[in-house]
This record gives sequence, structure tokens and C-alpha cells, in this order.
Amino acid sequence: MSQRLDNLIVVLDIGGAWTRVLAADVNEGALRYRGHGAVPSAGMRKGLISELGPAAKAVKAANERAERSADLNIDECVVGIGGPHIRGLNTRGGFDLGNRKREIYSEDIRTAVDRARAIERPPDREILHLLRRQFIIDSQPGIFDPLGMEGVRLDLDLHIATCSGSALQSTVTCANRAGLEVTEAVLESIGSAEATLTADERELGVCLLDIGAHSSDLVVFFEGAVVHTASVPIGGVHFTNDLATVLQMPVAQAEDLKCRYGNAVVTAVPQDASIEIAHPQTGAAATLPLRMIAEVLEPRARELLHYVKESLRQGEVEREGSVEKALGGGCVLTGGGALLPGMLDVAESQLLVKARTGLPVRLSNMPGELVHPGYSTAIGMLLYAHRTRAIRPAENNNLRSKLRSIFAASY
Repeated sequence: MSQRLDNLIVVLDIGGAWTRVLAADVNEGALRYRGHGAVPSAGMRKGLISELGPAAKAVKAANERAERSADLNIDECVVGIGGPHIRGLNTRGGFDLGNRKREIYSEDIRTAVDRARAIERPPDREILHLLRRQFIIDSQPGIFDPLGMEGVRLDLDLHIATCSGSALQSTVTCANRAGLEVTEAVLESIGSAEATLTADERELGVCLLDIGAHSSDLVVFFEGAVVHTASVPIGGVHFTNDLATVLQMPVAQAEDLKCRYGNAVVTAVPQDASIEIAHPQTGAAATLPLRMIAEVLEPRARELLHYVKESLRQGEVEREGSVEKALGGGCVLTGGGALLPGMLDVAESQLLVKARTGLPVRLSNMPGELVHPGYSTAIGMLLYAHRTRAIRPAENNNLRSKLRSIFAASY
């Protein structure tokens, strides 16, 4: 490779189906695409790394492709963390400032943060993000930055996103074996949200559902802040396996049928529509009604959205007793599984809110092929890393900048 850039940002997304490396540099304060590499994932099981050797080999292959594409040396990266081990919880912490009203200093805010995050958690749980919801001064909610205000009590509502420590370590070890140093870990659903959601949606209340291969990650925003993060154990592979089982065909053939003819709504498929396929055992031509494919896919799609709705209820994503009233901005589906026709209809019928497909924003110089739901996580991680680095305090930054660095992931 010809060079190494100090302003380079590289992200690594190890998904259940694809392993992607995406590189960009910062040009006049904005991100500019430099290159990417993608290869089929290996050493994965149920969305987690099960074999370090094959997984690291896939990471190395994707990185080499990214290096050739960008004509750069890549030796460090930001990694994405997602999957069924993701857990989120809301907590509150605070303390009395004294008997008399006084000014709030940065040390007071740090104390509130420490008390809000001081929760018991299993030994293997690692905190990925501290996501500020709101500060409360003397029972007055809705405060974003209390520095310099006055009061007698300061409280903080915080959302804490956690992951399995062993899963995080496996991802870091995998990257290290592929020759990459990990500088940061980002919750993948936060990355996807960064690339696909509007400010209005986050303010009104929105559920971002990233449908991956083996699981689907979700994050909910309300009044501009994260209020719920979780993962549900259904992804695109489950749709494919259902087809393979019912139609008694190889998984690869079932995946092709799903992508070409699948629909999550039976009634959206004409009754007389059919295709000719080769019989899996004999090779003889056979007629397959397209509605039969949809009849397999629709129950799985409804099950996925049922899990999502239950997750929202368990996460207390409610307003006036109703989940849907808390989602004024609707539901945004992204990830490769979001491309299945009919998924938006199922989401709307199950959640009773409007739904749309989330496409990632386009970076400068980025090929059009990357404006695809499957790249939402990687592109969003780039945007996230760029934003947090921009507000990360330098040595001579003031106290306000240092305070903001506590909540680098906040919206």
C-alpha cells in the first residue's frame, strides 16, 4: 500500500452473513469515502463468533480488499457489536447539592453519572454506551445540559447499553488476529440509527429495527434520546431455513427463492402466480406457486414483529398506556432483511405505526451500491466515530467540552 493517513477512520462490521470493512477520511471536516471490502462471514454461529480462525481469516480478507480499494495501509479500526447478547436498561441517579441553591459544576454532573451507572450487573456484562436521556434539577425534567444552572438537587436519567464481555473480547481478538488494532466498540444499532434516522424522527419517537442474518437489533428514541436497546432472536437466516425445511430444498436454493420471489404478505401475491423450479432430489421440473413461498415467510415475519412489540413493552416504551403512541416517528427497518417485500406492511400492522425502509446517507465519493440497507451499520459507525472524535476533548479543551465527552454517544 502506498500510504497511511492520520485522519483515516475505518470500521469493521462482522455480521452473521457478511464481514465488511469500510474506510473514510476526514476532508475539511466532512467524511469522504476511501474504500471498502466485503466477504462472506466465516466462523459464525447464531450471530456470534464460534471459531476465531475462520472469522479472523474473513476479517483479514475483507481488510485486504479495503486496502486495495483505498490504496492505503489499514492497521486499526472501530468494531461494531450486536447480536442476541445486547441488553439495555434505564436508570436514575442523583444527589442533593446542599441546603441552599447553588451553581452546578462539571464535578456535580460526573457524580450524577457515577451514581446513575452504579448498578449491579453480572460479571460478564460490559457497558458499551452511557446514553443521556435527561437531567432533572429540583424536579424540573427535560434539561439537556445543566452546567452553570442552579438548584438544590441534581438527578440524571441514563440509558445504559451493555453487551456480553466474552462476545466483545472475541470480536477484539478476531480483529487483532487479522492485524487490526481496535480503538473503539460501537453498538451496531446505534450506528444504523446514525445513518438512517432524521432528527424529527428521534424527537417524535421512533423504533429502528436492523434485521440481520441471525438476529435483529433495535433501538428506540424519544424526545431525541435513546430510551431502549435490545435484540430479538430472529433474522433473515430463519426465513431462509423455514423455506428450505418446508420446500425440502438446499438452503442456497431457498435463499435464492426468498430474494427473487419472496413476500411477507400472502395476499400481495397473485393466486395464479407460479414458477418452474428443479426438484431438489430428481432434478425434474416442478411448478411452485409463489403464494406457497409467502405462506412460509409471512408467519416468520409476524413472529419477528411480535418479538419487537414485546421487547418494546418490556422496555416500557409506552406513552399514555400505548406503545404506538410513543412512536410518533414510526418504525424504520434497515439491514439486509428489510428488503423482503411486505416487511413494511407487517411492521405497520403489528406496531400500528407508519414504517419505512432505512437507507444510509451517502458519503462524499461513495459508490451508489453502498446506499443499501446492508451497509447502514458500517456507514453509521463511520458517522458515529467521526462525530465522537470531533467532540472528544483535546488537552486544552474547556470543562464543557470535557463534560460532553462523557456522553459522546448521546443524541
